[in-house]
Amino acid sequence: MAAVSIVLTGCAHKRRTRTVPPTTPRNAAPAVVGSTETGIASWYGKPYDGRRAADGEIYDMETLVAAHRTLPFNTWVRVLNLQNNKTVDVRIIDRGPFVDGRIIDLSHAAAQAIDMAIAGIARVRLEIISAPASEAASAFVVQVGAYLDRANAETERTLMQSRYGAARVALEKGYWRVFVGPPSPLDAASALVSRIRRDFPEKKEAFVVRIQSGNTVP
Repeated sequence: MAAVSIVLTGCAHKRRTRTVPPTTPRNAAPAVVGSTETGIASWYGKPYDGRRAADGEIYDMETLVAAHRTLPFNTWVRVLNLQNNKTVDVRIIDRGPFVDGRIIDLSHAAAQAIDMAIAGIARVRLEIISAPASEAASAFVVQVGAYLDRANAETERTLMQSRYGAARVALEKGYWRVFVGPPSPLDAASALVSRIRRDFPEKKEAFVVRIQSGNTVP
């Protein structure tokens, strides 16, 4: 069985709910590489770590990701801490921050990289950058279940394959996980999540997972 490496892709102080307001777009017009924005950055971790981000991924606060109100999901941003000139590159997967005067919510790992984790906030400049070359091979599938019993996972796989044409089972961290769909761009995987939740209301917890370059789901 081939190995699968998946990123399950949200301290802030007095955190508010991360429910996306109706006026906040889930996506936006393509960002222009080189454009900049200056303002205050904050960061968020627990209790959002391990929950679904706005793009459907599971937020992992120890990966280099971030939330922005309007930038398209999967946009790459270089964040410069104007107080110490340290930078970190992050990928936008979530919506926020929803506190006036703040322009980006960083993951804990990103905040640590530019030495703002302790302070909680910092004045930064954002610059839209091209995705790293390694990102070109990234792809996404949809996880619809995780089982201790492989037979149950295979039953689920058979159902999903008959409905959507592609489904696989992989052993990850002690669970047989069922993945649906061929490796696809994020937008296509997100659309598949919506379709699965519509077709199977009991699958409301289905979510997008990211397959790292060079790996396959068996």
